[in-house]
Amino acid sequence: AIEGVMKEKAREDAAATIRALASQRGRDPGLAEQAVVESRAFTAQEALEKGLVDLVVPDFDALLAALDGREVRKGEQVLTLRTAGLPVRTVEMSASQRFLSALAHPNLAYILLTLGFLGIYFELSHPGAVLPGVVGGICLLLAFFGLSVLPVNYAGIALILLALLLFVAEVKVTSYGLLTVGGIISLVLGSLLLFRSAEPALRVSFELVLGIALGMAIIVGFLARLAFRAQTRRVTTGNEGLVGARGVAVSALTPKGKVKVGGEYWYAVADAPIEAAAEVEVTGVDGLTLRVGRPGGGG
Repeated sequence: AIEGVMKEKAREDAAATIRALASQRGRDPGLAEQAVVESRAFTAQEALEKGLVDLVVPDFDALLAALDGREVRKGEQVLTLRTAGLPVRTVEMSASQRFLSALAHPNLAYILLTLGFLGIYFELSHPGAVLPGVVGGICLLLAFFGLSVLPVNYAGIALILLALLLFVAEVKVTSYGLLTVGGIISLVLGSLLLFRSAEPALRVSFELVLGIALGMAIIVGFLARLAFRAQTRRVTTGNEGLVGARGVAVSALTPKGKVKVGGEYWYAVADAPIEAAAEVEVTGVDGLTLRVGRPGGGG
């Protein structure tokens, strides 16, 4: 917002402009200035009586009838309006125009922006998925079109981007939820600051912001939990997955012999002699040979 000297200068410029326009149109400059500078309001009848407007009519047909025969100035020319009996044609927006108009709604632009970032988030946290990245990219492009005709605050977009980075980091780094909390706070603040307007119609619905923030918290928390469980789960495949597995000595191990582990036969080396048919536990893997011992390290 403009403050200080610049605010006063803008106010004086606006007052001078409205006084000049009122004088050109034969209006009262003082009243016109009050309406702009002091935000003074007039009823329709008051505006008519004070000469701020020419007509007060109930509907469009009455307006056409009242304008007929009136003279208006266009530059140096004086034109006489002939509006009586003119046909009225309502021009509807085409499907594409309605679609583009809908994109410029703050709530829809915000939803598309959030879905776009969510798609990119899924793509970054699950590389190679492709579809989330494609859908996210399309949503972002549509959101940017809507944002191009709205009073966007780039600090809001920066905060939403920061939230995205924090959400991605939560999946990669064990922060015990701290990054998610930071991301949610950044997302809410960015959403509330996204549009520079005092008009409620040009701001994102607060209920929508809370709903999306809650949804993001649930999604990120779920994915972070899956990632944490995957990192801490014991390996169960490959050679590393054999360590800790138990089997049976097929032959006596003195110290070499054969064992059966997981339904497969392996050459094995025991830490100490083990008789045939005894239970063994894998303690390590050397290529195609297992190192085994008695379960629990018993002798």
